[in-house]
Amino acid sequence: MDPDLSSLDSFLADEGLDGYLVDADSADSTQRYLSGFDAPDPFVTVYTPETTALLVSALEFGRAKRESRADDVSRLAEYDFRELAAEHGAKEANVRVVAAWLDDLGVERVATPDRFPLGPADRLRERGVGVDPETEDVVTQIRARKTPEEIEHIRTAQRANEAAMDAAEALLREAEIDAGGGPDGGDVLRTDAGVLTSERVREEIEVTLLRHGCALDETIVACGADAADPHDRGSGPLRPRESIIVDIFPRSKASKYHADMTRTFVKGEPNDTLESWFALTHEALDAAVAAIEPGVTGGDVHDVVCDVYEDAGLPTLRSDPRAETGFIHSTGHGVGLDVHELPRLSPDGGKLKPGHVVTVEPGLYDPDVGGVRIEDLVVVTEDGHENLTEQVIELRI
Repeated sequence: MDPDLSSLDSFLADEGLDGYLVDADSADSTQRYLSGFDAPDPFVTVYTPETTALLVSALEFGRAKRESRADDVSRLAEYDFRELAAEHGAKEANVRVVAAWLDDLGVERVATPDRFPLGPADRLRERGVGVDPETEDVVTQIRARKTPEEIEHIRTAQRANEAAMDAAEALLREAEIDAGGGPDGGDVLRTDAGVLTSERVREEIEVTLLRHGCALDETIVACGADAADPHDRGSGPLRPRESIIVDIFPRSKASKYHADMTRTFVKGEPNDTLESWFALTHEALDAAVAAIEPGVTGGDVHDVVCDVYEDAGLPTLRSDPRAETGFIHSTGHGVGLDVHELPRLSPDGGKLKPGHVVTVEPGLYDPDVGGVRIEDLVVVTEDGHENLTEQVIELRI
């Protein structure tokens, strides 16, 4: 993948800067994006309009030369790191090496991500390197517009996501309703292995994702009142006739790109409120997806969802900024190397552009009812949009 970094070139020129410096491991998405290199320990990348250069340990040198996007790869040892560390300590040695390396590259003044480590920044300044944290999200905005290759990475992660959702749904579908069989005497869902819990469904999701080359740190399987909190992971027995929100956002182990999807299920007969909420949320999803095209703002898409809910007499944060029930979050967010990145489908969301990949996830929440959320993954195209999600949307199973 060769990203278009011309807007970064323009930013550096406008600000009178020589390069863009990143000091982080590849879990930092800006580091991964600029370097094209995956390493578990911090390394240094500097991008200039003429070259991309990496400074790595001897351990990573060979692999960085083979796998990174860099035009130039240097080792700490080339700048006598061990000798300097013995004399000055590792931190001081590291900054002396980085300063000398930048000097060899003709780089005197750099921009850094806003969250660049403070210690290295101050020590570089002490050695005469100009370090200016940039607050315009330049690289983040570049990352937001995906190349065709990146879109395929996300599409592949989404297919794995759908396999995991199928596995979760199968567990729920196969479960029987056990009247009075819960630890509190309430109705629960039961399989041959025992009472079906959020934890058991999450395990099935995670195992399925691993088999499809993906992993994740968190998954939401939340039932009833737990589902009324949008980020409650859920715990304990799953119950019939209550909403069960399943939100899966895996990361591909190979490409490091994410997918994201949510479905809401009810095992048994939902009450009228849940059924109405589900229909409204499905309507809001369809309306928001249909509104996505280049030039439309994230705020416009968010307003479409609010219109659907408010026309039905339900609260939103637009109608009541202090609302604690109803539609109490934004409509969506960008997805890529980070599961939450630009652009935003929210009141302050900017213009959508071809290559943006966004979630669309309207939802309604009330502890007395439960929660309902449906989420698809959509890419903005030159003339509209493409929904990357193939998963069926259904409430009753």
